Amino acid sequence: MAVVSLNKQNFKETIENNAFVIVDFWAPWCDPCVAFSPTFEAAAEKNPDILFGMVNTELNPEIAEYFEVNQVPGILVIREQAGIHAQVGEIGAPAFDAIIQWARDFDMTAVREYYKTQTSQAN
Repeated sequence: MAVVSLNKQNFKETIENNAFVIVDFWAPWCDPCVAFSPTFEAAAEKNPDILFGMVNTELNPEIAEYFEVNQVPGILVIREQAGIHAQVGEIGAPAFDAIIQWARDFDMTAVREYYKTQTSQAN
């Protein structure tokens, strides 16, 4: 699957409509960010069931600010609309693969219970 460019027009919809999303926060002036792009794209090819998206923090500072991304490169793993892991700094392919596997194995029970509690309190 191709990597999706995320921006303020499509970010929320992307998170709401995809159960598993990995976001790469990057900037064009950031050499480690640019160097990580092929690793990110290769992971997207190997994991077609996950939506991989990139946020250019220069063009979309609002998204970076919302998620308190103060440093790039940065990775945010989102499952069922919940951020379950954030990684800042350079990362190699083996470590990124390990994060993806960890996220696949992550038990979402507590997150689902939290959402259920929030929904029942709102009603």
